[in-house]
Amino acid sequence: MIPQLYTYLKIIFIFLLFDILIYLRLRRLAVWKSQPLTANVIWWLLSIFSYACIFLNLFFEWSNFIAACFMFFPISLLLAKTILLFSIGVDILSIFFRNIGGRLTNNNIIPDANKKTIGRSDFIIKSGLLLSSIPLVALTRGFISNLYDYQIKQVNLILPDLPKSFEGKIIAQLSDIHAGSLYNLNAVKKGINLLLSQKPDIIFFTGDLVNDFANEMDDYLSIFGKLTAPLGVFSILGNHDYGDYHFNRFHFNNERKLTKQQNLSNVKDIHRKLGWQLLLNESKEIVVNNEKITLVGVENWGANNPHNYGDLDLAMSKVDPSSPINFLLSHDPSHWRAEVLPKYPMIDVTFSGHTHGGQFGFSNPDYQWSPIKYAYREWAGLYQEKHQSLYVNVGFGYLDYPSRVGILPEITIFHLKSKV
Repeated sequence: MIPQLYTYLKIIFIFLLFDILIYLRLRRLAVWKSQPLTANVIWWLLSIFSYACIFLNLFFEWSNFIAACFMFFPISLLLAKTILLFSIGVDILSIFFRNIGGRLTNNNIIPDANKKTIGRSDFIIKSGLLLSSIPLVALTRGFISNLYDYQIKQVNLILPDLPKSFEGKIIAQLSDIHAGSLYNLNAVKKGINLLLSQKPDIIFFTGDLVNDFANEMDDYLSIFGKLTAPLGVFSILGNHDYGDYHFNRFHFNNERKLTKQQNLSNVKDIHRKLGWQLLLNESKEIVVNNEKITLVGVENWGANNPHNYGDLDLAMSKVDPSSPINFLLSHDPSHWRAEVLPKYPMIDVTFSGHTHGGQFGFSNPDYQWSPIKYAYREWAGLYQEKHQSLYVNVGFGYLDYPSRVGILPEITIFHLKSKV
């Protein structure tokens, strides 16, 4: 509990620092001075409520929807306050340089806080208030309507060595379900029905079934159990499936008598219950009309991950050198550039997830951007190096912050072709 409490105090310190800095400037606004008691009460009640939301989310267990609300309110408010704090910084710099300019042009005149200066300063702050409301509106829409707005992405995979029996076959990819975050059963059902309507021949799931605990899937087993395909459903584990993140987190109203190893075993059992073939550093041949392709699945491996379980050497050890096409399921896309490209030119396509596309950004067929690109070189969509390809799915669910803006949840449909 002590480390968790320490984390909470650090978070509150940042929130409180922002609140004090902004409050000291806002209370000088004329509209604030006209109703100081009301303004002060509203400001500090909102701030205290955000602190309480964080505390309740950290130390108590709630339904997924309530937990999402407790996460959404303080984080959204913090983002808005960050923009407002930036405008206050611009205001301070503006006053500073005006004073410097006044001193340089006339040493006998020191500009004071006259009416003109106050008007300009208030304009900057009020503009900051307006600007800070824009992301709040976008993020709120992302929370209310975008989290379950599943998008079908159609992708042609051109593979010159593709066996004739696999020509035109359809692969569906899901990634990052994060069942511990989902709260709308009907919307999830619609998403799965949308995938099945594409009539895939094979389905890939590329990791992060849960946030932390296997029992997060209890309400969703019947829904995801509908995922079937003629050539099978194949899956791997993601970084969250191992329980490395906050597994022993303290809750006042619950004591878990479950080890991380037991939880991981339960997660693996869920894949089996769903009828998914879980690949743990191993390979599997998929045969149609005596022609085959090889599917390789590794446990989680990331270039900067302190907990790596993947062993690509082991997974590739039994792959037939004569296999015409080799697909790799690897949760973290950084694996592609770190190990796949330099060591395994025989891997034709790697399927990944993990990044969620940052859950915030801009994407169209010609250009895409998200802050996550500064952490991951490959973060969404199709990438190619010579004859090898990587596809990064931006996720079916979401993690932590319950909103998506510009980067919507994805179901990817791949069409296998030997030529354009």
